[in-house]
Amino acid sequence: MANSGDLVSAVDDLMDSPGGLLLKQSRDFLRSKIKTIGFVFILGIIIGFPITRQLITWLIEPGRLPDGVEIIVISPVEFIMLQLRIAMSIGIFFVITTLIYFGIFEGLKSPSVKQKLAELNYSIPKTAPTILLTTIAIILLSISGLYYSWELLTPMLLEYLTTDAQSAGLSTDWRLSGYVGFIANLAIASIIGFQAPVATLLILRFGVVDRSQIKLYRRHIWFSSFVVGALFSPPDPLSLFLVAVPIILLFEIALIIDTFTREQ
Repeated sequence: MANSGDLVSAVDDLMDSPGGLLLKQSRDFLRSKIKTIGFVFILGIIIGFPITRQLITWLIEPGRLPDGVEIIVISPVEFIMLQLRIAMSIGIFFVITTLIYFGIFEGLKSPSVKQKLAELNYSIPKTAPTILLTTIAIILLSISGLYYSWELLTPMLLEYLTTDAQSAGLSTDWRLSGYVGFIANLAIASIIGFQAPVATLLILRFGVVDRSQIKLYRRHIWFSSFVVGALFSPPDPLSLFLVAVPIILLFEIALIIDTFTREQ
């Protein structure tokens, strides 16, 4: 029983810590927005579902497939379920975008955030250009990540994996959901990874950590980049390398930008 009491006490202490309070605030925030989240999610599905057929048809056009590759469907409901998954992904994207919007503007109203901004000599009007520039940067970097994935990463990996399988005498008949999921995962990994400069600069400018701390944990950040690559890319070394290296390079570029643009 004593062990149980110690465990309860430890959990209470954890929930009273800054991290625990943040979790409570996040939970209460999500509860207060649950109707909006549900509406946005369903709206995303309704908007996304009609375009999924055209998207899949476009992806499996012969000119976009490596030589000798055939796309197959192995169950009666695979195509319709794939359409639903893509539509749900669009709905989740809408939800995340909405939560980010609410998080930014609700957060700016928080007394603790206002106090932190005052300590950094910021005010709400002063943060408006930062928010605008950050939004533009996120959009441009997302487009860059998508372009990198579609024009370089995906064709290179598809050709490599196809040639590797065919050289072993294997038939390259790919399942539709696997093929589309492969492309989607690479695109998501690239879009997320290309946000490294924005995340790094915001962390530095708002004083979450300082440059010395980031430099101290540089190797850990590099390792985390490879973890992201492993989570979202196919399980082969080339894919992991091609996803992780741009993240590392963009992180280092952000440090250089911070060095030359920081006010002394």
